[in-house]
Amino acid sequence: MRYLLDTNVISEAIKSSPNKNVMTMVEKHQDEIVTAAPVWHELQFGCQRLPKSRKREIITSFLDDILKRTMLILPYDKRAAEWHAKERARLSSRGIAVPFVDGQIASIAGVNGLTLVTRNIVDFKPFSKLKIENWHSA
Repeated sequence: MRYLLDTNVISEAIKSSPNKNVMTMVEKHQDEIVTAAPVWHELQFGCQRLPKSRKREIITSFLDDILKRTMLILPYDKRAAEWHAKERARLSSRGIAVPFVDGQIASIAGVNGLTLVTRNIVDFKPFSKLKIENWHSA
């Protein structure tokens, strides 16, 4: 494990015109990538919100038949919760509020020593000692 993929990176695979840089990097690092339970939630939630349609069927198939079977989904566990609490306290003492789910994702990457791959670099920049990459512009 080397990279933890955020929702916006995984979502590229089901776009009609996926970002070529992202797809190249996913293929290149396919044996080194994982994701996090909160990302899995975001993907499932997004899919479940769609009306019954061909698009929803395609996304459901991608999530269940491809992603769930091929990618490790790391949990938000005790270590991650403690890391998250410390970072949240540190940031809030500086007047910085970050979305709770972003903290969960960051904490899972942080405690597992993984580089978080996301298009939303600015959302994760406040977290201390978190390695971040943007494959959308690689």
